[in-house]
Amino acid sequence: MLGIVSYGAYIPIYRLSREAIGAMWNKAVAKGEKAVANADEDTVTMGVEAVLDCLSDTDRSQVDGLYFATDSPPYVEKQAASLIRAAADLRGDILTFDISHSLRGAGSAMKTAMDAVKAGSAKKVMVAAAERRIPAPNSDFELQFGDGAAAFLVGDTEVVASLEGSYHLSSEFVDIWRKPQDHYMQSWEDRFIRDEGYTKMMPQAVAGLLKKLGLTPKDITKAAYYGPDARTHASIGSTMGLDPKTQVQPPLLDAIGNTGTALAPMILVAALEEAKPGDRILFATYGDGADAFLFKVTEQIDKVRNRRGIKRHLASKMMLPNYGKYAEIRELMESEQGRRPARRSSLPVIWRERQHLFPLYGQKCQVCHNIQYPRQRICIYCQAKDNFELIRLSDRTGKVFTFSMDQRAMEIVLPKVFSVVDLDGGGRFYSVMTDRDTSKVAVGMPVEMTFRIQLEGSGLYNYFWRVRPIRC
Repeated sequence: MLGIVSYGAYIPIYRLSREAIGAMWNKAVAKGEKAVANADEDTVTMGVEAVLDCLSDTDRSQVDGLYFATDSPPYVEKQAASLIRAAADLRGDILTFDISHSLRGAGSAMKTAMDAVKAGSAKKVMVAAAERRIPAPNSDFELQFGDGAAAFLVGDTEVVASLEGSYHLSSEFVDIWRKPQDHYMQSWEDRFIRDEGYTKMMPQAVAGLLKKLGLTPKDITKAAYYGPDARTHASIGSTMGLDPKTQVQPPLLDAIGNTGTALAPMILVAALEEAKPGDRILFATYGDGADAFLFKVTEQIDKVRNRRGIKRHLASKMMLPNYGKYAEIRELMESEQGRRPARRSSLPVIWRERQHLFPLYGQKCQVCHNIQYPRQRICIYCQAKDNFELIRLSDRTGKVFTFSMDQRAMEIVLPKVFSVVDLDGGGRFYSVMTDRDTSKVAVGMPVEMTFRIQLEGSGLYNYFWRVRPIRC
C-alpha cells in the first residue's frame, strides 16, 4: 500500500494582525492575522521543524530521501535540503534535492516521492515544504503572505492515508512571478488570474483525477487545496462542485496567511488531524499548472495523533505589538551600523565540527557516563581521556539554570537572552534563547531545542541550535 506514513507541520510563534498593517498605512482592512517567522528563522529552519514533527516516534535511519519545496530558499546556489537532512540527523547516503520556482513544488515533490517508493528505489521518502516570502510594504501581498512549513513521510508500510491516484496538468500561464533582480513578487490583474488560472486549472486537474478513478465530487470527504485568498479559494471549491460547509477544509488564510508552496500541504495536515478511517481527502497544488491527489485514510491514522501539527501550533502564539516590530524582524528598514566589527566564519571549522553543529551531537563518557558539550578529549568529571560515545542532544528538553540579557548585542530582536540549560538526562548547554517573552524568562523554565540562524558571517548563514520555551 502506497501513501503517507506520517505528517508534521510548523507555524512560527509570532503573529501580526491585519489591523496593525492597516493602521500603519491608514487604510481599512479585513480582520485576521498572519504568521511571521522570527528574525533567526528561514525556510531551512522551518523545514527542520516540520520534518522533526513528522519524524516523531520514527526511526530516522529508515528515511531514504528528502525532497524540499520552497520558493524562498536562503541561497540562490546552495541546496537547502542537504542542510535540513543534516539538522534532522538523517543518513548521509540518501537522495536530497530542492524543488523551486513554482508554488506547485510540493505537489511535484509528492509525486516524485510516490514514484520512487512505488518503483522500489526507496522505502521511505520525506517530502517537506516551507515558505518565507517577503511582500512589498503597503501591498495586497503584505496582508496575505504568511510563513510556515509542512512535511510528510511517504512509504508503503504503516500507511495512514493510501494514495488512490493522481493527475497532473502543466501550463505556461503567467500569473505571479519574480525575476532574479526583483525584491518582491509581481502579478497581473486579479480577475484575469482568478478566471483563467485558479478557477480553470485546478478544477480541470481535479475533474481529470475523479474521471480517472471513476468517482464524483460527492465522494470527497475533505478537500485541501491552494488558494491565494479567501474569495479565490471559495470560487475554486464552488467550481469543483464541493460543499463549502462540509467538504472544504478551512484554508487557514485568516489564521496564518498564504504560505505559498507550504499552504496546501499545511491544509492537508489540518485535514489529516481530523480525519477518520475511510475518509477520502483531496490534495491539490497550483502553479504553472496543477497537481491533484486523492488519499484514503486508513486505521493507522490514530497512531500519529501526537504530532504538534497545525492545531497545537495555532494555539501557541505571541502577537507582534505593532508594524514597527514586524519591519524590524523582516529587516525592511535600514538600521544604524553596528559599532562592533563584522564576524567572520571559518568553513574548515564548520566542516570539521559538522556533526556537533547540525544534528547537535554531544558526548557521553564511557567511564563515568556524564554527558558533555562541546566536544573535548578529557572528561571534566573523571578526567578519562578519549573515551566517549556520541549522543544526540537536539531532541532533549531541559531547564534554565541561569540566564542574562544583553541590550547591546549583535541581534535583531533585543535583548539577547543568554542561557545556561541543564538538559534532561544529563549535560549542560550554553545557548541563546529565542521565541521568548523576556518578562517570563526565569530560572527553572522548561525549554527545548530549535534549529535557527545563529549569525551571518563571511557571507554565510550560520545555523546552530538555540533554546526556546517549550511550545504547545
